[in-house]
Amino acid sequence: MRNPAILLPRLGQAITGIGRALGPGLPVAAMHMSDALLSPAVGGALWAATAGVGARAAAVVRRSGDERQVPLMGVLGAFVFAAQMVNFAIPGTGSSGHLAGGVLLAALLGPHAAFLVMASVLTIQALFFADGGLLALGCNIFNMGFFPAFVIHPLLFRPLAGAGAARARVLAAAVLASMVALSLGALGVVLETAASGVSSLPLGPFLVLMLPIHTAIGVVEGLVTGLALLALWRVRPELAVADAGRRSLRPVLMALAAVAALTAGVLSWFASTHPDGLEWALARAGGGAAPAGAVHDAAARLQARTAVLPDYTVPGGPAGPAGTSLAGLAGAGLTLLAGLGAGFVIRRLRRRPSTGSG
Repeated sequence: MRNPAILLPRLGQAITGIGRALGPGLPVAAMHMSDALLSPAVGGALWAATAGVGARAAAVVRRSGDERQVPLMGVLGAFVFAAQMVNFAIPGTGSSGHLAGGVLLAALLGPHAAFLVMASVLTIQALFFADGGLLALGCNIFNMGFFPAFVIHPLLFRPLAGAGAARARVLAAAVLASMVALSLGALGVVLETAASGVSSLPLGPFLVLMLPIHTAIGVVEGLVTGLALLALWRVRPELAVADAGRRSLRPVLMALAAVAALTAGVLSWFASTHPDGLEWALARAGGGAAPAGAVHDAAARLQARTAVLPDYTVPGGPAGPAGTSLAGLAGAGLTLLAGLGAGFVIRRLRRRPSTGSG
C-alpha cells in the first residue's frame, strides 16, 4: 500500500476507461475568455490584480516552500495542462466540460504554489496554443486560479477534507469544492463581461446559462479530483498537508509524468467535440462583441506570432489524433519546463538573503 509504484497502473486504468466512455473526438478550446468579451480597462485591471496576487504568491513560496516541491509543481502543471485538453460531454445539453485543476492543485501544493502553477498553465495555453486571449489572460488566471486557491481551498475544501477524513468525506469535499469553484469562475466571466460593456450579450440569460452548466461540470471535475487525491494520499499521506515531507518524491513524480503524457498523447483523442460551457452559453445567450479596437488588434497580432501550435495542431505536421498528440505532449513539456523554471528562480531568490547576510 505504501509503494508509490502502484499509482501509475491505477491511474492509467482509470484514464483508459474514461477515454473509452468519452468516445472519439478532438479537443476543443478550454473554458477561457476571449479578448472579444473584454474592454482594455477591465482586461488591464485583471492583469494588474493577477500580477499582484502572483507576486505575493511567489514571495510566500520563496520564504516557506520546500525545495522538493519545485518538481512537483512542474509535473502537476503538465498534468493539469493535459487534463484541460480532454473535454467530456455533459449529457442532455450539447455542451462539454473539462478538468480545470485548481482544487486539485491547491490540495496538493497549497494555495500560493497552486496559483503559480495555474498561471503557468494558462500562460502556455494563451501564448503557444491561442487558447484564451492575451488581453483576457489576467481574467482567466484570476477566474481559474484565484477562486479555487484562495477562496475555495481555505474556506471550503480544507475544513471539510481535513487530515484523517474518511474517503467518502474527501470525495464529497472535492465535489462540493469543484462545483463552487467553477460557479465562481463562471460568475467572474459574466461580471467581467458586464463591466467591460463591449458585448451585446443579454447578461441575465448569459448568467442563467453559465452557472448551471458549470455547476454540472464541477460535479464531474470533483469526482475526478477526489479520486485522484485519494489515490495519491494513499501512497503518500504527507501530500495531504501540501508538504513533500522527507521521503523522495521521485516515484510519485514519475507516475504523474507518465499519466500526464498518457492523457496528452492518447486520452486527448477521445475528447468531446461539443462546445465547452462558455462557448455553449455564448451561443444560446445570443448577441456578440463590439468591433475590436487598437488594443485588441495588437493583442491578436502578438498572439498570432507566438501561437506556434494554434488550436492544438502542428502546422505542416500530421493531422487528426497524431497531430493532437504531438501538440499535447509539446504543451505538457512546455508547462513542465515553465513550472520547473519558476521554481528554480524562486529557489535562487530564497538563497540570496542568506548569501548576503554572511
